[in-house]
Amino acid sequence: MSKQVNVKVDAGESGGVQEHLWRFIGYDECNYTYIPEGMELLGKFAALGDAPYYFRTHFMFCTGNCHGTYKFGSTNIYWEDENGEAVYDFTYYDYIIDAFLKSGNKPFVELGFMPMALVDTNYLKPSGGDWENYAQYKEVGWTCPPKDYEKWHAFIKAVISHLAEKYGREEVISWYFELWNEPDIFYWSGTAAEYCKLFDYTEHAVHEVLPEARLSGPAVTGIFEGGHAQKFFRFFLGHCRDGANFCTQEKGTRLDFITFHVKGGGFPFEMHAAKAVPSVESLVHQVKLGLDIIKEYGYQDCEVVLSEADPDGWAAGGVYDNANMIFRNTEYYATYVASTYEKIDRLSVQYGIKVRPLAWAFMFPGERCFEGTRTFTTQGIDKAVFNMFKIYGSLGDEKLAFESDGAEKLDFLQEPEIGVKNHSRYTGEGEDTDVSGFAVKGRNGEIQIVVYSHCNDRDKEEDQTICLKVDGVGSREVNVSHYRIDSLHSNPYAEWEKQGRPLYPEGEQYAAIKARDGLEKLCDDVKVTAQGSLELQFEMPAHGVSYLVIK
Repeated sequence: MSKQVNVKVDAGESGGVQEHLWRFIGYDECNYTYIPEGMELLGKFAALGDAPYYFRTHFMFCTGNCHGTYKFGSTNIYWEDENGEAVYDFTYYDYIIDAFLKSGNKPFVELGFMPMALVDTNYLKPSGGDWENYAQYKEVGWTCPPKDYEKWHAFIKAVISHLAEKYGREEVISWYFELWNEPDIFYWSGTAAEYCKLFDYTEHAVHEVLPEARLSGPAVTGIFEGGHAQKFFRFFLGHCRDGANFCTQEKGTRLDFITFHVKGGGFPFEMHAAKAVPSVESLVHQVKLGLDIIKEYGYQDCEVVLSEADPDGWAAGGVYDNANMIFRNTEYYATYVASTYEKIDRLSVQYGIKVRPLAWAFMFPGERCFEGTRTFTTQGIDKAVFNMFKIYGSLGDEKLAFESDGAEKLDFLQEPEIGVKNHSRYTGEGEDTDVSGFAVKGRNGEIQIVVYSHCNDRDKEEDQTICLKVDGVGSREVNVSHYRIDSLHSNPYAEWEKQGRPLYPEGEQYAAIKARDGLEKLCDDVKVTAQGSLELQFEMPAHGVSYLVIK
């Protein structure tokens, strides 16, 4: 017997602005940006109705062969001549920025990591020979503080000056800038104080060239009560507010917006892993703890970007590394995003702080089909999660009143242990299904309604009858279109399984899978005569997204 969930939308009651908080994307491998597969995916995001999207990527200052590999990248932007004088080469750096802009998107510029010629080798082990030196640089050298903070300052000035000259000041001030990534863990070999020193010199250099530019930090990992990231976050905000500026010796440091990361779980390399799933509640709890600290230090007027906000932490891992990554191939990833983003939006309203989650997912060239990496596409095939973003991209920006008696309340945020769910073998079994969503007025006056159903337990099977009532429609004939993401719709993974799970599908086999990667309708459009209100009924599984358009 199916469970009934009552959803009510009032198209006559405006709820203010619906922020398009989802327009932020990122990935590790900067050199994937400008290759054909990367350009193809950038183009798909640019084609969404609310483009441009902002793209963040790692390793843009690093030294190497400028060829993308898992968890590394390089541009050779900085080196020094035999006299120790800085030499700048923006060739590959510009390839990346050009790709963002030419595709119709914008950069979220991460300033990092340390070029080989700027590394303070006191943080490294003694080594001999070029091979050993570079091997150590590629393993850990790029995480080191600079050997000379004045040279770092000059380097940052040169980068910002180049960007302003090449792309124009007005264009560049529309971007986001962020210093480093997760300095509270292995991405930074220095201390919290040394990160603050790097931030002070960076902030001074950026704003000396471009006073209107937006710069953020500290991009720490998930915040847990009493954890290292929480302590680092407080240390950084305290320094920016009250500390002695390492560069100017004055009090405090300018901070334009704030970044930190949130993850719902973690799945390490484990060949025969027992079942585990990400937690929506853990991720949202980390958001709350971060916002609490931001208010505590008086930065509640700052925009917040969760510059990695994901179900788990290892984007390049897949089902061959840990079978639990399977959810990334299916509708589960789409419903997880829908559930977490909706709750982040609620928290944003509750705190009065603009909060934007950034999905750390892109694509991996040459991977096996449905590898299970955290990506939007596999071999050029759009996964179910990308269809969620196609829904997002089509939406208007006027929020309408929305209620669901199946929605999970935010009371779980008061449970002290909720945040550590992803520190244990968490399965989500026995938990209720969350049925909620939101509604907006479309760009052409249509009513757009998103209803999602999600349970953390990926194996849960449950039928739910959604009784949807839409008030404020007026007395008129309307057309109702109903799109769906679930195991059978907008989900090429099901077709891939039907085709025998080929590693590298070709010809008709590939075409059959590719044909199912668009946003599909649950049923044919229907015309209904509304008398002030409209009532609709439909079934939803435990993991699904319905998108209804009434016009």
